[in-house]
Amino acid sequence: MPSEEPERRPLLAATSGALDAGVDGAGTRGTDSGAEERGATGTFKRNLGTLEAFAIVISIVIGSGVFTSPGSIDTNVPSPGVALVVWFVGGVLAWTGASTMAELGTAIPGEGGVQPYLKYIFGDVFGFLAAWTWVVAVMPATLAILSIVFIESIYSAAGVTDQGDSILHKLLSIVVLAVISLANSISTKASTRLNNFFVVTKFVTIAAIVLAGVVVVILQLVDRNRTVGGGDWVRQPWFGYRDSINPDGSVTHWADVTQWQLFGYLSAALYAALWAYSGWDKAIYISAELSSPARQLPLAINTSIPTIILCFITANAAYYILLPWNVVSRTDSVAVTAITRLLGPAFGIIAAVFICLVVAGSLLGNSFVAGRMAVAAANQNWLPRPLSIVGRVGLNTGERESTSDAPVNAIIVSALLSSLYILLGSFRALLTFNGLGEYTFFFLTVVGAIVLRYREPQLARPYKPLIAIPILFALVSGFVVVRGAVFAPVPAVVLVGLWLAGLAFYFVRRRYQERGLE
Repeated sequence: MPSEEPERRPLLAATSGALDAGVDGAGTRGTDSGAEERGATGTFKRNLGTLEAFAIVISIVIGSGVFTSPGSIDTNVPSPGVALVVWFVGGVLAWTGASTMAELGTAIPGEGGVQPYLKYIFGDVFGFLAAWTWVVAVMPATLAILSIVFIESIYSAAGVTDQGDSILHKLLSIVVLAVISLANSISTKASTRLNNFFVVTKFVTIAAIVLAGVVVVILQLVDRNRTVGGGDWVRQPWFGYRDSINPDGSVTHWADVTQWQLFGYLSAALYAALWAYSGWDKAIYISAELSSPARQLPLAINTSIPTIILCFITANAAYYILLPWNVVSRTDSVAVTAITRLLGPAFGIIAAVFICLVVAGSLLGNSFVAGRMAVAAANQNWLPRPLSIVGRVGLNTGERESTSDAPVNAIIVSALLSSLYILLGSFRALLTFNGLGEYTFFFLTVVGAIVLRYREPQLARPYKPLIAIPILFALVSGFVVVRGAVFAPVPAVVLVGLWLAGLAFYFVRRRYQERGLE
């Protein structure tokens, strides 16, 4: 029976306090005593708390999405009111996924996010494929996207919008990535302190946009004869059909759209919203560094995700107040456009600076997580052991004194892969590629959580949401994967090719390990 095997048994079956005592079942099969010790206590110290986990989720999720996705969502909905509903639904769906991850994170402790969960539920090869996909594809693509968006924000503030494929644009994106990677290579404490600064800038930026919307509403109510802001918010019904002007100049007449076509439009809008909420899962990647994960992980998730939903809905409501509704769908820099239109070009540049800081914070948080994922995979002997080294650069895995606990080797490899994606890819192609990779394993992980409810009902679960929550997210994530593969077959084929290459790497490496050639 699987639950009786040492690596497959419920890791908290013996004691509900094992998790908080630092038991880590994800890395106990190392090749040396150092690896065995890390399997018991984790590679990183348990020196993070709820506030740090909350800040990391906020920093990663509130990135470029809330400032760039409104246009792609507005294009695919018949009214601003429906757009706000889509933002709410996307947030709730992200919350269901995060809640399920919190269940697994408190029941199956270990480093590497979904990696130990899939290994525990489905076996070693599934854990490896998740690690391989995240380390080689998902996280490098995410870092590449954010680096590109950072430079694109600067270009947009200068009025330049057609240089995304130029070599200078790509090289500047790599420079930004290198600076962020260097910042994350100092230490965990330095990274979290810098991250806290970026969290403040995110809240300040969102608050400024919402405040601008509130001021416009007050001015309009004081003098109904004047037009402040976009004006449409007070003249047109928020849930009434209106014609949408698309970025290519075409017009969507919503009254003529069939029910099936409407479903297609709404699914595209939901897809964009889910991308904007991307990063909701990242708290689980530092669960092994939380001092009391059984309590702190659910608390961090159940406070950060509602906060993000509130920020996104209020910011988007402000966009519809500050701008004419036919402008929202035609701009990829809706926040800068709104502030520029209201206060002038100088304030638009200031808004662009703050948005760059927001993107930088998201880049820092994702780089922070990417290094830890590679360390976890190396500790499982899925990837070369030097990637598990913390505090220094080098190939010698022997213990050495270091004042840093940053996974420098892993951060360097992640930055190099991301640079390759920047040079060879484009924003939209990387976005689809990233989404397919993430949601494939989100689907498998949440399905695994459902399977585990029936296969091992005795497994101690400090946090256990209603079964309807993982079922709902499994349906949504499955839909996202199928839709993405149908509408973007090329990135899907590339991803399958990466999986096949990963499987070849896995079995060849395993054979070498069995022969003692590691």
